[in-house]
Amino acid sequence: MEMKLDRCSALITGASAGIGREFARQLAGRARSLILLARREQRLNQLSDELRQQHSNLTVHIRKTDLADLAQLKELMAWLQQEKINVDLLVNNAGLGDLGPFATSDSARNEQMTLVNMVALTSLARHLLPQMIANTHGGILNVSSAAGFLPIPGFAVYAATKAYVTSFSEALRAELRGTGVSVSTLCPGPVHTEFQEVATRSGGQPKIGPEFVYVTIEQVVRDALAALETDRPLVIPGIAMKLGMFLVRITPMPILRWASRFSSKRA
Repeated sequence: MEMKLDRCSALITGASAGIGREFARQLAGRARSLILLARREQRLNQLSDELRQQHSNLTVHIRKTDLADLAQLKELMAWLQQEKINVDLLVNNAGLGDLGPFATSDSARNEQMTLVNMVALTSLARHLLPQMIANTHGGILNVSSAAGFLPIPGFAVYAATKAYVTSFSEALRAELRGTGVSVSTLCPGPVHTEFQEVATRSGGQPKIGPEFVYVTIEQVVRDALAALETDRPLVIPGIAMKLGMFLVRITPMPILRWASRFSSKRA
């Protein structure tokens, strides 16, 4: 079922920067209302002011929320219900990463990654989905990652959480066939955002992959919204990443394990 974005009411997590902010900017000219969530309230206020100035008929709600805090997640869902805010497009964009060996990882960071990348994403979908089904109209866009297609040494927990997102989205899409609710999964490769700097540990190198595999934020969001509108299950922005992920997905796991050992030795 194709998702009509015009006059939609969209909830975007992780909206204060990067891909989430770009989703807000590209949807602002089409949506009737946006609900923007992030931890950084000042940035949300700045984005809200920008969007309202450019689109006078747009309603913007902002809510400071740390999705790694289960209490705040529950408060968010209670607020949505109490205010009777109807959402027909959920953009599960918020995500945390960590680059480095698992054995020296921070346990609190690992917990935050699983809570944001999996628990919050799942909980919000579960909370908003019944109303979408009742209205026979809606869409869920889950932001996964190309990292979710294979285990990645040095990105072990992050890649595993994104494998969950991709698998969950595919199963949900199959369940919702015929309901009027569309589910698409966005699996970008490297993108120039704050994500890499935040995910990189002290003294580490934030750049991931050669420059030719990078895709602009604007293209990533355009491709994702186009996929949702045409009811495509999966979108991998960029020709290089499309080709690379196609090869990864058809390569037997023993070969991937061998390649992983080789790259680890070089590192």
